[in-house]
Amino acid sequence: MAALAVASSLSAQDSTIRRLPVVVTVTRDIGRSPLDLPYAITSLRPDSVVRGQTHTFVEQTLSLLPGVTVANRNNPSQDTRISIRGFGARSQFGARSIRILRDGMPLTLPDGQTPIDYLDLESVGRVEAIRGTASALYGNASGGVLDLRSIDPPDSTLAVQARSWAGSSNLRRFAALAGGTSGPVTYEGNLGRTQSVGFRKYANQRLTNAFVRSTADLGGTSLTLLGMGLDMPLALNPGALSRAQFEADPSQADTLSVQKQARKQVHQVQLGLSARHALLNGEITGQVYGGTRTLFNPQTFAIVGIDRRQEGAGVRATLPFVSGSVTNRVSVGADAQWLNDARKNWANCDNLIRATATCATLGVEKGAISLDQRELVSSVGPYVRDELEVGRFRGTIGLRADQVKFQLRDHYLADGRDDSGIRTMSAVSPMAGVAMRLSPLHSIYANVGTAFETPTTTELGNQPDGTAGLNRDLKPQLSTTFEVGARGLALDRVQYDVALFDSEIRDELIPFATPTSNARMFYRNAGRTRRQGVELSLAGDAGPVSLATTYALSHFRFRDFQTATAQYGGNAIPGIPEQQMQADATLRLPASYFVIEGVAKSKVWANDANAAAAPGFAVLNVRLGGTAAFGRPRLTPVMAIQNLLDKKYIGSVAINAAGANVDVTKFYEPAPRITWYFGFTAASSPW
Repeated sequence: MAALAVASSLSAQDSTIRRLPVVVTVTRDIGRSPLDLPYAITSLRPDSVVRGQTHTFVEQTLSLLPGVTVANRNNPSQDTRISIRGFGARSQFGARSIRILRDGMPLTLPDGQTPIDYLDLESVGRVEAIRGTASALYGNASGGVLDLRSIDPPDSTLAVQARSWAGSSNLRRFAALAGGTSGPVTYEGNLGRTQSVGFRKYANQRLTNAFVRSTADLGGTSLTLLGMGLDMPLALNPGALSRAQFEADPSQADTLSVQKQARKQVHQVQLGLSARHALLNGEITGQVYGGTRTLFNPQTFAIVGIDRRQEGAGVRATLPFVSGSVTNRVSVGADAQWLNDARKNWANCDNLIRATATCATLGVEKGAISLDQRELVSSVGPYVRDELEVGRFRGTIGLRADQVKFQLRDHYLADGRDDSGIRTMSAVSPMAGVAMRLSPLHSIYANVGTAFETPTTTELGNQPDGTAGLNRDLKPQLSTTFEVGARGLALDRVQYDVALFDSEIRDELIPFATPTSNARMFYRNAGRTRRQGVELSLAGDAGPVSLATTYALSHFRFRDFQTATAQYGGNAIPGIPEQQMQADATLRLPASYFVIEGVAKSKVWANDANAAAAPGFAVLNVRLGGTAAFGRPRLTPVMAIQNLLDKKYIGSVAINAAGANVDVTKFYEPAPRITWYFGFTAASSPW
């Protein structure tokens, strides 16, 4: 569903495809048509393309994004894994390697990690994605970019909605929404409550989430206030399973996870304020944001507690000018972020039958403290970009310099040593690209760009020898990507987008576990890896039926990866299916709709040795809903069946988990069999 710059001669009353948005802003510029940009960019409206969502599953919101792989771990204590062209596949929790924003406000921290448990999906109206390296725009951890844009508020002064869902595994969700427009001010907000016992044993979850957005035009300056919040007092962790356990009963929980009461409790709030002002036919923008997060996270190997503060700011000026026959649009800006984590680890004393040195009192969950430190991360990244226009050609050149500083202050000195330290990592990230309009509705492009990615604070701190402090051997990951593509509107009906890419990566960050780590992951650098791929998306209308499909071929290989015991050169990089296809067909009737969608993935390797894999699978989902039933208030129901054919499959893998042998190693995170849900919305007016 790429957003195309459809010629003004095309009539607005035609197909749904033609009414899609014609500009994107994820490239940090005044809105541009993707036809004029030399990036692999997709823009889609989730609720238009994937109707009948519960707004609780990331894979629904990010469906039909070519090159984007979403692995739902079906574990409320472990976030859904999101990757773009393989960037992010190593994530054990949260998101890695990619930048995630909400209405332009960064959610990714300066060390490159993004907690996605607090993503509010209720009011997402559009998703904009850069499906390739973008460090010249966003700096650290920009193997791809996702910007979740809010739905436009209603035109009336006040509109309200109430939504409810019920489904399998005792799913219950309730949400209230309000929004409106009054003169130069718009506002919208939602509050939701979700609970479920999960399809697996020991997978209960309760959470409350909220979102608010307000805009105002004051004296030529546009102001936007954003707020997000999460309170999740319960998210149990059923753990991963061995292949034999999965085959016997995919709904079971890992015994050790239950014995150690593995779970997490989270409270998070983030606020942001941005301003935009027209300046000499261009604009100047600025933003400030910040938030807090508290985490209590008993795991099988320890209990982790974090109290976090994070802040950030950015400014950018964009100025168009003409030089001879060349039209330029120069942007100059800078970003700065700060992270302050107070981290403590304690022994997990659950399920002990006798006291130990670290668990002196039976029945008390938290034992002796083993880590007490302050983790400080700061980053700064100035950048410059020029967009040039000459006839049918649009060129882009950009350069960004980033410096990320990690500082650890050790407050646990009972072990007789001070593990405090500082590490600074920096990179200069250039990019260049050109797009050419073949016609008003077709364009081709090519680019070369780089990505720079530091280890996160967790990855730097988890050392396989058990020592504290910052890992001095772990290096940042660097990549260069070459890409060509084409997009347009063919036969006056069919949107298409095709991209081919080749990413050369040095020092790729790889997770691994040891037999005695109790599922704790450590990290090391691979020598060199290579990712080559093809992405294709098609979308069109045939009368009342809208059709969309995406396909990705991902040939990702280690080129040189020597460990102490093996050379993995030539092996497939784990965690990503080599082939992935999604398809969606929606029948639109005057007051109802019917959706059938399918997802198919090839097998996914679970470790670097390619000795274990989750088999490929294909699943079908169907939904039937109303669009405007029973007059006022507008009452709109939806009924859905997920995994209609009751497929037994593995939805995700724990990459490089350790065990005595691959047959007993707990690599596998099962997906649910056939499930259902029913939803109902009551609205005062269309929205």
